[in-house]
Amino acid sequence: MNKRRVVITGLGVVAPNGTSVSDFNNNIQKGKSGIHYIEKLKELNFSCQIAGKPLYKESYLNNYFNNIQLKGLNASGMEYGVIAGMDAWKDAGLSINNSQTPLWDTGVIFGTGILGVDKFREAIYKVDEGKVRRLGSTSVTQTMASGISAFLGGMLGCGNIVTTNSSACSTGTEAILMAYNHIAQGNAEIILAGSTSDSGPYVWGGFDAMRILPYKYNDNPTKASRPMSATASGFVPGSGAGALVIESLESAQKRGATIYAEILGGHVNSGGQRNGGSMTAPNSQAVQYCIRKAITNANINSNDIDAINGHLTATTMDSIEIQNWSEALGRKGKDFPYINSLKSLVGHCLAASGSIESVAAVLQLKEGYVFGNINSEDLHPAIEALIPRDQIPLKTINKPLTIIAKASFGFGDVNACVIFKKY
Repeated sequence: MNKRRVVITGLGVVAPNGTSVSDFNNNIQKGKSGIHYIEKLKELNFSCQIAGKPLYKESYLNNYFNNIQLKGLNASGMEYGVIAGMDAWKDAGLSINNSQTPLWDTGVIFGTGILGVDKFREAIYKVDEGKVRRLGSTSVTQTMASGISAFLGGMLGCGNIVTTNSSACSTGTEAILMAYNHIAQGNAEIILAGSTSDSGPYVWGGFDAMRILPYKYNDNPTKASRPMSATASGFVPGSGAGALVIESLESAQKRGATIYAEILGGHVNSGGQRNGGSMTAPNSQAVQYCIRKAITNANINSNDIDAINGHLTATTMDSIEIQNWSEALGRKGKDFPYINSLKSLVGHCLAASGSIESVAAVLQLKEGYVFGNINSEDLHPAIEALIPRDQIPLKTINKPLTIIAKASFGFGDVNACVIFKKY
């Protein structure tokens, strides 16, 4: 069966350095970091007291939630996901379905790693105090993983697939590919895809306990996230949400929609925690296989890729990731594509990272630029031995791009790679 062409017609983002697509776009081009010091983390004796957390006034939520929905709302991931999702829907020129009939060809695939941690903590205290009846009627919907997709599906009146996926750091990229496949196979016309991640110490604490977060930059937060750097000392925790309206080309053309980019294909796999892979480390063989399969599925050659938006978390795995890209593409030295990591600007947004970074990748295609990698002045020697400095720009360069590869590699040894093309 021939695959239908699939495009992106709407974007939404809630990132540490921008809570609208326009602000986010401007700030990634300017190299503006969204990582800052958080006093609460110091009070709780965290070693790493900085994070990438979206900032907005509480009153901002009135633009997205009614008074009933806001009552008892205590789930940052729900907030981020709804804001990004509704913004993407509006950006695509789509209206909210106010009829009693669901939109049978429209769905939501919105992933998360964990949802409503603060609400869950609140519920635990009330239960332990014997105040079960004071939990409120929204405790379940704010803490169940599928709460975000169900919430968005209900707000929009979707009647096609409405589900939440969860694959650690590869969640957002996987959600995009799930939507792409569903539409390419003719099972839907429009799907709102993305992912979200809660903020706060109860999400970030486990990583601090693992000692994989940087602790020497509490007084200089914007210098802490250092992907591909010789002085990288761990990833900065982040949070937020990214959303993309994914649509069949026929539907987009029929509506006269603005098209940001085309999705050519991709691949999702697992390393099976074999051959060096584990709950926290990737199987390089599987990473390379995922990239190669994505290229084959997209029906392109590895030489067609102009730029890579990597996973690149600012850990010891960065040089291994570059090596995997080089071997999977069969390209090195000056022949290697441009590569960048959004994590230098926003930290590692966990389950939301793939979707937020995909929004950044699509913006680069649409507007013709490669954003810079801050804090990578001192390239890791193993990376510098593979690719020249010019392919890892420190500042944004204007460059017409045709194809970008975006990949995410998550805890549990899971991988996802999507191929975007300029439309």
